[in-house]
Amino acid sequence: MSQDLPATAYRAVALQTACHAVNRAESAAAARDQIRSAIDRVHEQVVASKRFVGPGTRLVVLPEYLLTGHPIGEPFQEWCDRAALAPGGPEYARLADIAEDAGVFLCVNGYETDEHFPGIYFQASVVFDPAGETVLRYRRLNSMYAVTPHDILDRYLAVYGEDSLFPVARTEIGTLAAIASEEILFPEVARCLAMRGAEVFLHSSSEVCSALLSPKNVAKLARAVENGAYVVSANTGGLYGTGMPAASGDGGSQIVDHRGIVLAKAGQGESMAANAEIDLAAVRRARRTPEMMNLLPRQRFELYASSYARTSFYPPDTVRPGETGREHFVNTQRAVIERLAGDGLI
Repeated sequence: MSQDLPATAYRAVALQTACHAVNRAESAAAARDQIRSAIDRVHEQVVASKRFVGPGTRLVVLPEYLLTGHPIGEPFQEWCDRAALAPGGPEYARLADIAEDAGVFLCVNGYETDEHFPGIYFQASVVFDPAGETVLRYRRLNSMYAVTPHDILDRYLAVYGEDSLFPVARTEIGTLAAIASEEILFPEVARCLAMRGAEVFLHSSSEVCSALLSPKNVAKLARAVENGAYVVSANTGGLYGTGMPAASGDGGSQIVDHRGIVLAKAGQGESMAANAEIDLAAVRRARRTPEMMNLLPRQRFELYASSYARTSFYPPDTVRPGETGREHFVNTQRAVIERLAGDGLI
């Protein structure tokens, strides 16, 4: 099948690969060397995984912050220097080469800088097409310790506009949308993406593997059923170099179909076992069939709109780049809890 023709079905891989954190690298330059080595390792794994899974593989999703790990108290500028990628920079160019070499759509999650907002970083999920072109850039909107577009909302919208918040990519393998890490627990994120036509959610995560219905595992099923969409969820295959036990972020990568059925799930360790067929014809047929379990066209958004419009919990525009430190986020959450408790809402 030509890589340029629309697909009705194809194979996707939630590639479970190890993350080696850069926090303990001796310098920013050493951290960048480590990132380059990680990209080389991922390149080899993506190509080999497609060779094993088969030529019908069109989509590979990588785990959360795979190239760097997460910040552990580093000031914003230090993490920018050590771990954040520049859009259009050499690391992204090398990741685009992976997509082109393997002939796949490749979703990678990491930290990135922005020329309009110096001194801070965003966590972003970026999708490259088989020609190496960037077709999607989603910046995480809910984060406990990192700046999001919501934290600088007025300025962010002035620069990028409303459409930047919930982007989707209409491609020959369906309408793709990214959800980052714990945002799978926020149903509004997936819903807003589904409102824009998302058929396949690309979920990059780093989480504890559990056979139990953990919050994230429940959410993956729920987001699929609520929106009649696939969830391709890639977890790290071990998180090394943070001081935590490596298996604290290891295993359980999975692919969930639009009915909430887990089609494939990996164990622990590096693995391409979480691969399955994405059947676009089936999801589109289900979405267009009048029946009780076709939930998306049954949504009565007008009922909920006024409640959202008149209610604010976590406030926007609270971060001042260059002035705000990491302690700001806990302090803001604490203030929100106190306010909601005082109002008798929690």
